[in-house]
Amino acid sequence: MRRRGKAARVFQEFSYQTLESWSRARRVVAKAEHLEKGANPRFVVTSLGATRWEARALYKEQLMRFADRTSTACLRSNQNRLHFSSLAYVLLEALRRLALEAADLAQAPAATIRLQLLKVGGLIRVSVRKVWVALAGGYPYVELWARVLSQLHALPVRG
Repeated sequence: MRRRGKAARVFQEFSYQTLESWSRARRVVAKAEHLEKGANPRFVVTSLGATRWEARALYKEQLMRFADRTSTACLRSNQNRLHFSSLAYVLLEALRRLALEAADLAQAPAATIRLQLLKVGGLIRVSVRKVWVALAGGYPYVELWARVLSQLHALPVRG
């Protein structure tokens, strides 16, 4: 930072295990950043392997789920934000595993999935026998959405 006058950012990964609370070592992705205001280190703990997610891509993926915004003064609101981010992560990974292979989106960033499949204007009507989904007329990914929905419908229902 001092030599170049620009922010410096390096991504690294390593294994880490707590002394008591973790049953095994986990992969940690670290972002070492130095800005005008000083050092700004960040860490993401994950069970995702390095072969599937390179460190920089994994860190960026985590940011797309808003898990980085835990800067309020109240601990409870930060915890709630992380809980919702964690739930979004689990749901998105399940969607990837169960329905996005056929749509060639299994490796897509969360922002792409959100833009193409989740951030959709539409009308939902529920009757006694059916749920009707009417997508907005200008929605450009209607065929993709239908393919993913078809994949989800084909899944066996467990009771």
